Amino acid sequence: MGKVIHVAVGVVMREDGKILIARRPDHLHMGGRWEFPGGKVEEDETAQQALGRELLEEVAIEAKKLQPLTEIRHDYPEKTVLLDTWWVTDFEGEAKGSEGQQIAWIDTGELGDHQFPDANAPILEAIQKAKPIPT
Repeated sequence: MGKVIHVAVGVVMREDGKILIARRPDHLHMGGRWEFPGGKVEEDETAQQALGRELLEEVAIEAKKLQPLTEIRHDYPEKTVLLDTWWVTDFEGEAKGSEGQQIAWIDTGELGDHQFPDANAPILEAIQKAKPIPT
């Protein structure tokens, strides 16, 4: 078993209840599938710091308020990921695909219409069960 890749994931929710998703570039692992923005936690970062950095880099927003949502460990044949998942209920900026990726704001009821990486299934369940605490 290789090392575990710690990933900070943001479920970004606007005031109207829509959630931000982004399409993974085709050349990446699970390319073409939809995901929640985020990325690897570096050695000197907390998950919250990593998520803030990744949201700025990937979708040009600055997270202002985070709440824990769920933590998932998923074993793929080639690697294990720990998805440290947070609600992002307050942010500044207008989301855009800074790395050329397609993004979309969708209702929680539309999540099932999009193909996500297998590891995201428990995140999708957690979103359906838990609503963030109003800010």
